[in-house]
Amino acid sequence: MRRVTIFGSTGSIGVNTIDLLTRQGGAAAFDVVALTGGRNVALLAEQARALKARLAVTCYPECHDALQEALAGSGIEVAAGADAVAEAAERPADWFMSAIVGAAGLIPGLKALEHGTTLALANKESLVTAGPLLMATARAHGARILPVDSEHSAIFQALVGEKMEAVERIIITASGGAFRDWPLEKLATATLAQASSHPNWDMGQRITIDSASMFNKALEVIEVKEFFGIAPDKIEVLVHPESLVHALVGFRDGALMAHLGAADMRHAIGYALNWPERAELPVARLDLARIGQLNFRAPDPVRYPALDLARDVMQAGGLAGAAFNAAKERALDGFIAGEIGFMQMAQVVDTVLDRLLGESGLTNARFDLDNIIQMDHLARSRAGQTISEIRS
Repeated sequence: MRRVTIFGSTGSIGVNTIDLLTRQGGAAAFDVVALTGGRNVALLAEQARALKARLAVTCYPECHDALQEALAGSGIEVAAGADAVAEAAERPADWFMSAIVGAAGLIPGLKALEHGTTLALANKESLVTAGPLLMATARAHGARILPVDSEHSAIFQALVGEKMEAVERIIITASGGAFRDWPLEKLATATLAQASSHPNWDMGQRITIDSASMFNKALEVIEVKEFFGIAPDKIEVLVHPESLVHALVGFRDGALMAHLGAADMRHAIGYALNWPERAELPVARLDLARIGQLNFRAPDPVRYPALDLARDVMQAGGLAGAAFNAAKERALDGFIAGEIGFMQMAQVVDTVLDRLLGESGLTNARFDLDNIIQMDHLARSRAGQTISEIRS
């Protein structure tokens, strides 16, 4: 029986993963080693009971008692806190889903790779903050990383049977988010509610806002570089409002291989779950005659400054990715809390990167887990200071 662990089972990716496991036999087909989640202990307990998980972990210590009560009499082990999530990653499994949002997903992902099995990676921050370390850990232990972001899964699929040296460019698409057609002068007044509504995808609040600002796409550009080992100048972004073409790979003979599919994360999750086979998935089949046309346009750098910041990060190298991600997460916190406006998120990240690149030798610092974590803490602190400066 295949052993499975899911980090972030109560988020949108986790819920869709649970759905697919259930459709493919649930507890009768999978030995669920551990499920980890956040504050939604009722859902976490429901999932754990349904899949007969051995361990359920909430990352919040204050939620321990509520989870224990919800699982009373089930025989399922209960734990709480970041250390407990890391300990869950130390338990052997054949397939790990990394769907924790943010830099918190890095350590569990690294520990999962040490088992030498498969890590389905939906936590984009792991590659952004520690791409070389993550890939080196996978190689050292003979582990496999399968991308779960829709764009990176699309690239991975388009490259089946191909050689990277034949690749001329990689194009990832972006819906453009909630504000793709707004007048530029109106963006500064965008509200949290407006930024939290995505035109195509059903996702969590944070990633939906990141889509509107295109910080999500900026992270994905860096991911492409780290995962596929391609030069930054060969990575392109196109705004594609329909969200049906997820990525394209261009080859030196001029051919473009495109991956199309419905805006449903169960496709990428299901591909990673069943790889190298393809299983029947409960996703919509495209009717191209009804769709009629597909539209593409270049992203406006004024509307989406995050994309240029990603280019700066890739050029700087070193710990710049860790600084970028941490500053972005703190800026997003600031916007959600009403401390700064929508367009000021990019201002915060830009300021933090400028200051840290000048002060901390990001390109020269030793690239290891300790320094990555230290840079994460430093950049969050500097982002908080910058938010205070903007507010004063």
